Amino acid sequence: MVVNSPPIKFGTDGWRGVIADDFTFARVAELAPIAAQVLAKHYGGAIAANHLIIVGYDRRFLAETFAQTAAEAVQMVGFDVYLANTYAPTPAVSWAVKAHSALGGFVLTASHNPAQYLGFKVKSAYGGSVTREVTQDIEAGLAAPETVTTSPMGKLELFNPWDSYTKALGAKVDLNRINSTIASGKLCLFADVMHGAAAGGLSRLLGDSVMEINHDRDPLFGGNPPEPLPRYIPDLFRVIQQAKQNQSCPLRMGLVFDGDSDRVAAVDGEGNFLSSQVLIPILIAHLVDHHGLTGEIVKTVSGSDLIPLVAQQYQQPVYETPIGYKYIAERMLQTQVLLGGEESGGIGYGAHLPERDALLSALYAIEAVVVAEQDLSSLYQQRQAQVGCYCAYDRIDLPLANEQAKQRLQDRLASTPPTEIAEQTVKDCQTLDGYKFRLQDNSWLLIRFSGTEPLLRLYCEAGNQQQVQTILNWAKHWATEP
Repeated sequence: MVVNSPPIKFGTDGWRGVIADDFTFARVAELAPIAAQVLAKHYGGAIAANHLIIVGYDRRFLAETFAQTAAEAVQMVGFDVYLANTYAPTPAVSWAVKAHSALGGFVLTASHNPAQYLGFKVKSAYGGSVTREVTQDIEAGLAAPETVTTSPMGKLELFNPWDSYTKALGAKVDLNRINSTIASGKLCLFADVMHGAAAGGLSRLLGDSVMEINHDRDPLFGGNPPEPLPRYIPDLFRVIQQAKQNQSCPLRMGLVFDGDSDRVAAVDGEGNFLSSQVLIPILIAHLVDHHGLTGEIVKTVSGSDLIPLVAQQYQQPVYETPIGYKYIAERMLQTQVLLGGEESGGIGYGAHLPERDALLSALYAIEAVVVAEQDLSSLYQQRQAQVGCYCAYDRIDLPLANEQAKQRLQDRLASTPPTEIAEQTVKDCQTLDGYKFRLQDNSWLLIRFSGTEPLLRLYCEAGNQQQVQTILNWAKHWATEP
C-alpha cells in the first residue's frame, strides 16, 4: 500500500484518483488481483463459463500502460486475460465480457472526470456495473489482503474490442435506412467525441459521412473535462450553426460522447443542446412505436418528470433508483426493462446490456430522426404536448473546499432542511439519494454530493428556464453562505 494515500474506495461507478498521487501503478497492481478474485467468488461456475477477465481502457494519459499493469497482475495469480489492443468505449468492454462468458472486466478510465484523474471500473459477468456487495468485498480484500498463489500463471491475449461490439450495435437499427438518408443529403451528422474513446465509433457503423470533431487523442481534453455539457462543446455548436447557415441539409444533428463513451447528449438542427432528459422520452416513444419493444422504464431520482408521464402514455411501468448506473443495472437483472436512464447522460437498454451505452443511444436517436423525418426538438415537443408537461432543466456543480465543508452542509440538510425555496413552500422532501425538495408549483430541487468528485451537485426542473435559474441561484447562495 502506498504510504499516506487514502484507502481505495469505490464511488457510484468505480474507483478514481489523481494520476501519480493516489492513482499509481503499485495500487493498480494491488487492486486488480483482489478484484479478480472477488469476481470469481461472485460469478464463477454458475454464471461465467471460464476463468477469464477482460481488460480495456480509454484514451487518458497512460491508460494503456495502467491496463497492461492490471492485466499482468491478474495473469500472475492464475487468471486468463483478454487485454484490448486499442482504446474502446467502456460498453465495448462490457460487451466483450458477455460475448466471452468472462468472470467480469476492468476498464481503466475516469469517464467524464477532469484530465488529472484516472479510474478503475469493475464490470460483472452480466456485462454491467458490479453491485455494492462486490465493491465492498474488494475494499475488504484491500484492507486485509490474503496471501495468494502466483502459479500456475494464466494466459494473456490481445483482442480487438471494437469488432464484435459494433457488429452487435449495427444489428439493432436499420443501418441501410440511416445511411441512405445521409447519402441523399437529407441528414447531416456531426459527432463531438471530446478526444475520448468514442472516436471512430459512428464512422465504423455509418462510414466517413459522419463529421467527427475533437477526434484526436488529447490527454488534456482541450483543457475541459470530457463531459457532455454545453460549456464544453463550443466546436459542435459552431459547426451546427455553419451547416444551418449554409442550408446544406434539411435535417442536422449533433451527438456528444463523454471520455469513455457511456454518456451521451445531442444538439438539434437549430443548435440547441439536448441532454438525456430530452433524449429519454424520445427514445421511449421510438423503441415502442418503431421496434415494438416493451418493459419497465428505470429512472434515477434526478430524472425528468416527463419520463414517467411518457412511460404512462405508452403503458410501461416506471421504477426509480438512486443516482448511479449500478442501481439501474441491478434492476435490469431483476425484471424486463425497456430502457434505463440517468440525468447525466447514461442510457442503457434491456435488450442489450445492463450497462449504459452512448453509441447505441446515438444510433437509436439518429434512427428516430430518420424514421420521423423530423428534428430531435420537434420529436421532444411532441412528447411534451401529448402528455401536457412542459419543463426546463439544468444542473450546476459546486466545488467543495474540503471534507469539513461537505460535513457542514450535510449537517445542515439533516438538522434544518429548508422549508421555503426561492419564495416557494416546500411540499415534501424525498431522501432516496440526497435531498429532493418538491415545491408548491411542482418544480423540484435536488441537492446531493458527488460520488466520484469533491462536488456538491444542484439539480432543478421547473416550468421554464428562468425559473430553473432562480431556484438554482437560491440553492447556490444557500450552499455558500457562511
